Amino acid sequence: MFNGRTALRSLLIGVAVAAMVAPACAAHADPTHEELQAQIDQGNRDLELIVEQYNKINGDLEATQASIKQLETDLQPLQASMDAARATADQIAVNAYKTGGNLNTWSLMLGASSSDGFFDRVGTLQQISRNQQADLAKYTTAKSGVDTEQKRLNETLAAQSRQKADIEGRRKQIEGNIVKLDEMQRKADAAAAAAAAKAKTPTKTTTSNPNPGPPPAVSGAAGKAVNYAWAQLGKKYVFGAAGPNTFDCSGLTMMAWKAAGVSLPHNAAQQWGKVRHITRSQLAPGDLVFYNGLGHVGIYIGNNQIIHAPNSRTVVKVAPIDIDSLYGYGRP
Repeated sequence: MFNGRTALRSLLIGVAVAAMVAPACAAHADPTHEELQAQIDQGNRDLELIVEQYNKINGDLEATQASIKQLETDLQPLQASMDAARATADQIAVNAYKTGGNLNTWSLMLGASSSDGFFDRVGTLQQISRNQQADLAKYTTAKSGVDTEQKRLNETLAAQSRQKADIEGRRKQIEGNIVKLDEMQRKADAAAAAAAAKAKTPTKTTTSNPNPGPPPAVSGAAGKAVNYAWAQLGKKYVFGAAGPNTFDCSGLTMMAWKAAGVSLPHNAAQQWGKVRHITRSQLAPGDLVFYNGLGHVGIYIGNNQIIHAPNSRTVVKVAPIDIDSLYGYGRP
């Protein structure tokens, strides 16, 4: 029965809940500019790893597709050999039909003008038969091996395609989160600018990459790599790109060293596997600097600076070498 005591008890519970919830709601404020920037930076670090996974799986897919194409090329001589064997057998059958023979020993004997001719014909047919059997056995064995390898490659291709689609999905999710954080940061910046205007204090402005002037003087192959990277300053970052107008981090370092005649994969982790590992004290312009658990790479230009393609929110630019968590250093 609902009475005064019950009503009082409900009221007291409501007051207690309100007391617990109110401070929590009051304590929950919009994130600060610094907090938003930290979240965006973390999102970009996560995205770097996804981008480099994408680049690796793209390279793996290209290698698998090349293997399938090579397999098809290797099969052509075998197929030609088998076709030739079949053509020989067809011609024998046609000749036998035209002469009314059935290719048995009796017809050969009647057609032979002497015993030597008879044995010559039998020997020739036996040799043709043996050659055909050898060709057939060779083709069958090789074709079986090709079929097995082709099946394996097709399964690998399918698995890699699924992996690529999964990576694409994760990339889009992270990029979507970054877009939301960007919007929150724009609002925070606008609020900070309004507050600064009201207080008549100037807001801080920064330039992502002021005019850097001429490239550093570096000789040899390293100089060619540095000059190439320098020429890309200001170009837009694009996921999976390797020039000429857009780049991601490993696409930039790959193309920089390609200009110097050195081949590197389009993947930071694979580039790490190709270069000679060095210490920081050995760093020289042109060396590669790896970050974020091999999720990012830049090219050293001297004076504790690198050129890199950071993320989709900015462009290829010069930055301090300690811009992110360092992984190691390598010399192509």
